[in-house]
Amino acid sequence: MEGVLVSAKKSGSTLTVTIVSDEEGRYAFPRTRLDPGQYILSIRATGYDLDVDPSVSIVEQKTTTADLKLRKARDLAAQLSNAEWLDSFPGSDEQKASIRGCAHCHTLERVARSKHDVPALVSVVERMSGYPPLAFPLMPQRTPSPRVGGGTVDPERQQQAWRRQAEYLSSLNLSSTPHWNYAFKTLPRPKGEATRVVYTEYDLPQRTRQPHDVIVDSEGMVWYASFGEQILGKLDPKTGRVTEYEVPVLKPRAPKGILALRFDEDENLWLGLQFQGGIAKFDRRTEKFQMWSLPPELNGDHVQINQVSPDRHQVDGKVWFQDAGTYTILRLDVASGKFEVFEPYKIPRPNVYDVIPDSMNNGFVLPLGGEEIFRIDAKTGAITAFKTPTRGSGPRRGMMDAMERLWFGENRADRIGMFDTRTRSFQEWAAPTPGAWPYDVTADRNGDVWSGGEYNDRILRLDPRTGRFIEYLLPRQTNVRRVFVQNSTTPVTFWVGNNHGASIVKLEPLDRTATTAGR
Repeated sequence: MEGVLVSAKKSGSTLTVTIVSDEEGRYAFPRTRLDPGQYILSIRATGYDLDVDPSVSIVEQKTTTADLKLRKARDLAAQLSNAEWLDSFPGSDEQKASIRGCAHCHTLERVARSKHDVPALVSVVERMSGYPPLAFPLMPQRTPSPRVGGGTVDPERQQQAWRRQAEYLSSLNLSSTPHWNYAFKTLPRPKGEATRVVYTEYDLPQRTRQPHDVIVDSEGMVWYASFGEQILGKLDPKTGRVTEYEVPVLKPRAPKGILALRFDEDENLWLGLQFQGGIAKFDRRTEKFQMWSLPPELNGDHVQINQVSPDRHQVDGKVWFQDAGTYTILRLDVASGKFEVFEPYKIPRPNVYDVIPDSMNNGFVLPLGGEEIFRIDAKTGAITAFKTPTRGSGPRRGMMDAMERLWFGENRADRIGMFDTRTRSFQEWAAPTPGAWPYDVTADRNGDVWSGGEYNDRILRLDPRTGRFIEYLLPRQTNVRRVFVQNSTTPVTFWVGNNHGASIVKLEPLDRTATTAGR
């Protein structure tokens, strides 16, 4: 069987190494990745389980062989990705879109296995609407105040929407039948180049860690921000050792947690503090935090600072960030501590999700709730809109490359987008397997472009010159958000946080130029 992911974890270790079987069903772990010791093997091959859970012993200077026999899965539902659940669910595209957001906080399996009827589900949906995106089953937190950017909410229409969701969900779960009344649809296993890869997964210290953003500095240290806790972490990938720093609290009664984590030009780390109503800078040399809190007139309970972009702040001393509570863009003058507010839309306005600077620190705005890119002139504040080719594209998050091209996920159109800021022209590439819904996009030093399937656990690698994709399947269910490429290695190395699995995943493609001895 081709495309079976085989994982090995040493007893007592926090590291798991995974490889993929080739077209002949053979697999081999690089000899440098498995130290001598006792290992437990596991697999990922949707529709199959290991016939036994094998334990193998690795001995120095010897080859260990383990022939793995698979059997049909006893519980296929437990293996489905969110994309496979959505594909399996009956119903219209509109109905499926109405519940896709449930998977931000937990898997759709949790919904499908429930036995709640319509009245019970109305209460569940209403309760869930009061949780912010940083909440998940191991650490629920309540939203302190509704967002104001979208305008006034009609309570009657909201109740009607909750009722429609509840009616649809009750038709999918086990509330009226002991078995699901629809067939499960699964995606094919990896093939060809998608099998030439090595994964290393690093467990984090606590199950409550949500490594939403994972980035790597020039010394190879891996940094992460916990989505639901005031924690900044550092991982040494050579040893697996983790060091964590407590981020100061600005609003003790507000939900805790960090979303954006980005480097400035000196590789100091900047953090978006969400409901804490501010941004922070962590100096890597002194290991000290510097905090900026919004002034009282801008700092209501609804404020949610998700994104911060210090990439070009040395140009004019200013840092861009965004407020998901008001759907506005803000800018901090670091020297004076003063804030400016920019409004690409008037209320009611769509969700303005990210802002990316170019080399002159002009801000390029990605509105998840829209279908255009906005440019904010750094000197004049003038705002210009550029409409994407695809309607309802939902630009979400991305990066600016060295050629001043903005790469971003078209989250609601299931595409990767690129806006050339010099020619002011767009290109788009549809995800090769529908249901990825790309969240973030980044370009590597070779011109390849990487993204992640937030719903299907697949990492997308695009050659934009040919339009050719490689899809790497991750070793287990991964709530993919921020994606990062480490360009200092050959081939380049891809990193992503398992947001609901309390781990960090390293993906190393075994391109044809690389040769690896195996054991």
